[in-house]
Amino acid sequence: QVQLVESGGGLVQAGGSLRLSCVVSGLTFNNYHMGWFRQTPGNEREFTAAITWSGDSTDYVDSVAGRFTISRDNAKNMVHLQMNNLRPEDTAVYYCAAARSWPPRKRFQYDYWGQGTQVTVSS
Repeated sequence: QVQLVESGGGLVQAGGSLRLSCVVSGLTFNNYHMGWFRQTPGNEREFTAAITWSGDSTDYVDSVAGRFTISRDNAKNMVHLQMNNLRPEDTAVYYCAAARSWPPRKRFQYDYWGQGTQVTVSS
């Protein structure tokens, strides 16, 4: 059974930082590229960041580039999203997901999803 479990969400003031983590089980982790998406009520789930299976390449949506950093630890089957200089518009539920093709900017490219973790940024 494949499981992706996110953690690290919470409430933070604008300008602050959070680090999201996702632990993966039930699949061969280093066979998958990993991504983070986010979703607000009434909106589509949108691509945020992705990292190759080896960690040697990353991809970011323009709105988070320079503020967010995605990383992975293949020994621990974990992927992280370091979020700095957070803005109120970053408020969303954040999901981690596993994909086979690169660059995985589209939802259909992902085979597995976590349940999400809420990030709320106050102004």
